[in-house]
Amino acid sequence: MDGEEVQVIHSWSAPRSLSTSLMYSFAQRDDMEVLDEPLYANFLRVTGVERPYRDEVLSKMESDGNNVIKEVIFGPGKKKYRYCKHMAKQHLPNLTNDLMKKGKHFLLIRHPLNVLSSFNKVAPPSFLELGLGNLASIYSELCLLGNPPAIVDADDLQKDPQAVLSGLCQELGIPFCASMLEWEAGPKPFDGIWAPWWYGNVHKTTGFTKPCMHSSPFPSAQYDLLEQSLPFYNLLRQKSRSSLQPSLPLPSLPVLANGKLLAWVGDELLPRESAKVSVFDSVVQGGDAVWEGLRIYNGKVFKLDEHLDRLFDSAKALAFSNIPNREAIKEAIFKTLISNGMFDNAHIRLTLTRGKKVTSGMSPAFNLYGCTLIVLAEWKPPVYDNSGGIKLVTATTRRNSPNSIDSKIHHNNLINNILAKVEGNLAGADDAIMLDKDGFVSETNATNIFMVKKGQVSTPHADYCLPGITRATVMDLVVKENLVLHERRISLSEFHTADEVWTTGTMGELTPVVVIDGRIIGNGEVGPVTRRIQDAYRVLTAESGVPIPMHVE
Repeated sequence: MDGEEVQVIHSWSAPRSLSTSLMYSFAQRDDMEVLDEPLYANFLRVTGVERPYRDEVLSKMESDGNNVIKEVIFGPGKKKYRYCKHMAKQHLPNLTNDLMKKGKHFLLIRHPLNVLSSFNKVAPPSFLELGLGNLASIYSELCLLGNPPAIVDADDLQKDPQAVLSGLCQELGIPFCASMLEWEAGPKPFDGIWAPWWYGNVHKTTGFTKPCMHSSPFPSAQYDLLEQSLPFYNLLRQKSRSSLQPSLPLPSLPVLANGKLLAWVGDELLPRESAKVSVFDSVVQGGDAVWEGLRIYNGKVFKLDEHLDRLFDSAKALAFSNIPNREAIKEAIFKTLISNGMFDNAHIRLTLTRGKKVTSGMSPAFNLYGCTLIVLAEWKPPVYDNSGGIKLVTATTRRNSPNSIDSKIHHNNLINNILAKVEGNLAGADDAIMLDKDGFVSETNATNIFMVKKGQVSTPHADYCLPGITRATVMDLVVKENLVLHERRISLSEFHTADEVWTTGTMGELTPVVVIDGRIIGNGEVGPVTRRIQDAYRVLTAESGVPIPMHVE
């Protein structure tokens, strides 16, 4: 390979991130030469920072960064590969873009919590020295150049060096060598001039050391620095090899477009992976929140005011305080929909929590921040088969009685419904029917329910179930279609022997039911009354709703 162009591998990292150990690892390969921070002298010259070895570095290393890039980093070599260990802060504006355009790049990151605890031992901590902001900038630049880097978390590397190195080599397009897992202790001939000041602990090692199981207390003086740097670490961590291991594949989304949505949390829009609530929020502490489901049709939000009426009623029943006003909630809904470009075939999960607490506990007296508003809009077609119909089973879990908690409060404490849904899942059904305390049908775990017998429509009283807005809309449509409607107690056997059954809900609209507990409903097909009400509902949703206001240039 003497005199031939080599394939360059760039490692970008920050202090305290196992970068030297990783350089030693790659140096064990017969096909690899390594360069220890070839741009260090350029960094010292341009920035003017003081180091105890500054003069020696500037006298013995080339300090013109662009010359280093051309003659050293991308110069001819004797081996197939050249590994360049770079510190992120050494990527300065005076350097040619060839540095980023050429070669294979990867980033080595580490959780700032694990870095800051020991940082004072080697250098005064600062955001610049921590380097995560620089790494995020390098990641963005490489992506814009069409050269996205692999990302390795140093903590993962310590836990399973062989698996992480194997994966990294695969991403770099080079074969993995078992020799990369160990090396001889002591200084190396390719160590930088600064090695006596920084590499003492690494020189004692012969391989990647296991992570310390018992860390020291975190220095409170560095709490602000942790807060500043953690978002950059989390951004890079999401893209790291830990998210891409074959043993831990990313789950597929029902609708791929929802992978890049924006959600409203509190008072701002956030990307999907950043849309989170505090661990002190009441919805986390005790499911203490209320919610609504909204569907979007043809640029309009269907039954928006009716849903907001129920949201405010639920919040009042639970004695929420500092509730956002109606216009503020509408504005958050519209901003979320417009920002996502969602004007049809979309669904919103609108949540209002009691808010963040000053300390964990049950008492609302700890809620001193006001409510937390969440607007989660997704591309979501109706969740059931509204053409062929669904199967239901009856759950053993009973619907809440008003003696325990009134189902007219649309609250987030849904464990009662979830237990019934678990039963339905285990039985291979689409959903589960829930009975009231006396054994009469109440609703399903997620929807209200209707039946048809001899042309007459019946639905259970809303004593034990949520009086759904879609339910009320369908009841009005039944009357407008000149059909007889009964709201009464209905036994399970009546549903088993019904001519037609359907369920109603915002997410699913009107869904035919063709089997209940193994019994075929009617002739097992969608019935004429069901289709008639479905058609009427379709016309209504196309014609009504609150328009999403759009700014016209």
